[in-house]
Amino acid sequence: MNKRTSVSEAIQSYLSFLQTEENKSSLTVKNYRESLDLLERLSPLKTIADFNKESVRTYKQKLHDFRTRRDKELAIRTKNHHLTILRAFLRYLVQEEELDVYPPDRVKRFKEEQRKVKVLSRDELARLLSAPNTATKEGKRDAAILRLFFSTGLRLAELRSLNRKDLNFQTREISVRGKRSKLRVVFLSDSAVDALKEYLDCRMDHVQPLFIRHHQKASESLPPGEEFRLSRVSIWSIVKKAALQAGIVTDPSPHTLRHSFATDLLRNGADLRSVQELLGHKDLSTTQIYTHVTNPQLKEVHKKFHGK
Repeated sequence: MNKRTSVSEAIQSYLSFLQTEENKSSLTVKNYRESLDLLERLSPLKTIADFNKESVRTYKQKLHDFRTRRDKELAIRTKNHHLTILRAFLRYLVQEEELDVYPPDRVKRFKEEQRKVKVLSRDELARLLSAPNTATKEGKRDAAILRLFFSTGLRLAELRSLNRKDLNFQTREISVRGKRSKLRVVFLSDSAVDALKEYLDCRMDHVQPLFIRHHQKASESLPPGEEFRLSRVSIWSIVKKAALQAGIVTDPSPHTLRHSFATDLLRNGADLRSVQELLGHKDLSTTQIYTHVTNPQLKEVHKKFHGK
């Protein structure tokens, strides 16, 4: 590879590197591919030599102008996500291909306000978890999904990828492979165990995925039965449906349950480092987004314990 190599060829080489050398998950590679496809579409780049201050500035302006299919502007966080991937791509060209290209550290991210997280009140959470109709097999499944989200703080992709064998009811633990293929252990609450057992007890199939669709068809199929695994969109829709049934107007998502899990721990006295481990965050700074949710309690602590 040299500086006259086309950007398209360099991107393909980089994606192959992520798979073969970095062992990135297929989901990560897909996200990088989509972001770098956007880079090709929006920027004037043709070859690696075209990377310079002006072309990067043009790309950043195009990110501001870009509109989604619903005619919405990209969030600052999304724009910065694309810039982070651009920096990683340039770093690959410098470090792995040993090319003298535009320095990745000169790609500056947009200034971002402190991220706010959406959490459910205790009443909303109770209504959400009780929303599915557990008289049906699908209702038992949906209840188990909601309970598992709140019990563990799992990401949507992590929950979706679980297989039945991953559950250890004896120790009430699940080993999860999260971002960057990092393993961590999450723990099951009593209510999550009960909901999972109730769901698994009503299944008549032998397929491997923990959460499936088309239960009747699955019962007539042989393992592994990957085609029956619930999609990300289906799991998202299950949470949305439960919220609608529970009369929650804040439009919670699977990640809202992860946020609620973290803030519940902090409000009950857990330390930030422990919450970081349970969430699988690489950096403590990521976990610190939850502190503003619990900070209002400090006023009560000050009022109760500070001398007059």
